[in-house]
Amino acid sequence: MALVLGLATACGGGGGTGGASAEGGADGTPKVSITPANGDGRARPDEGVTVTSSGGRLGQVSVKLKGAEIPGTLSPDKMSWRSSWTLAPGGRYQVSATATSPKGKSTTATSAFRTARTTAATTVNNVVPSPNETVGTGMPVFVQFNKEVPVKARPAVERAIEISSTVPTEGAWRWLSAGESFNGLPSVVFRPSRPWAPHQRVTVTVHYAGLKIGDNVFGDKDVTRRFRIGDSHTISVSAKTHRLVIRKNGQVIRKWGVSLGAGGDVQSDGVDHLLTTSGVHLTMDRSRLERMRPPGKKKGDPGWYDEQVPWATRISNSGEYIHQNMDDPSCLGNRNCSHGCVRSPANDAQWFFNWAYRGDLVTITGTKRSLQWTNGWGYWQLSFAKWAKGSTLGKPVTTTKGA
Repeated sequence: MALVLGLATACGGGGGTGGASAEGGADGTPKVSITPANGDGRARPDEGVTVTSSGGRLGQVSVKLKGAEIPGTLSPDKMSWRSSWTLAPGGRYQVSATATSPKGKSTTATSAFRTARTTAATTVNNVVPSPNETVGTGMPVFVQFNKEVPVKARPAVERAIEISSTVPTEGAWRWLSAGESFNGLPSVVFRPSRPWAPHQRVTVTVHYAGLKIGDNVFGDKDVTRRFRIGDSHTISVSAKTHRLVIRKNGQVIRKWGVSLGAGGDVQSDGVDHLLTTSGVHLTMDRSRLERMRPPGKKKGDPGWYDEQVPWATRISNSGEYIHQNMDDPSCLGNRNCSHGCVRSPANDAQWFFNWAYRGDLVTITGTKRSLQWTNGWGYWQLSFAKWAKGSTLGKPVTTTKGA
């Protein structure tokens, strides 16, 4: 099918000529230039749209894709305009721009073009949290990819992620390889420097369409995600006192006796896999009935078990949950008897399962095994300064006010 592009026109002031580069007239009308040029059928998406004027200041600039306006920024001297983000591959764009001279003479130029269609095999697989999800104040933001983003493309990807929140919040992005990621998907992850302020909305837009990802291949499409930060939920668990304490917006609302990991299973990696990890965890997924088996063991090995455990809220990738106690109830509040999880009374485990958000902060103290920052969502184990070093831009960012 042939590509049909609109014709450029010029109007007003003193009859400038039409085109993507509208010449100024002898009587002082300004000149307007538009890049990409009118009729271009393979414009580079990563170069965006630029409009410049000589002999006059730009006034109205309109760039449209399928009838929708594309945002851009006018320079302080009003002599140039540039699109805010890259362009969609294979998109048909229409541009109109008007400039006016100091003597009131005006010129309008138009351009119609199409961008190159070649898209990269690397795509945005998902953005977490889920759409319209209410999450805890410790929740990270994940932009997940189907494959590793080339190192050269990462600074552009970071710059292209727009994040806004009701309360402007300092944070930083960090790149995680598939091996570091909690679910095996390479990701770039935003973590606030301090927990999110509760009761606010957050919007994340990945302006991925048109980013140069490889040699002459470009990101395929933009992705937007909106979610909400709920109440402040903080959970404190002590292996010394065998108590779990729940706070909502700073006030203690519930507490109960627990049993943590008893220890006694040091494997070849030198780790005691029956000890609960101390550190700042985040609640992750949850399961009404979770099948639990020991890591690194098979049926018949010493210490093997295979259990179906109710009301299980995951807090790490190493098999740690807050869940209903299934064994000796006398352990709860008195001694550590579990395989590493936080065993709780049945009614408390069920209440917590239904009450907690994903991203709630769970701080466990008093054990001899530390939570590694790559274990699940253990990102709060890193100082913010160390976290921010994982950004290719090398500096924190602050969310814009909005959402």
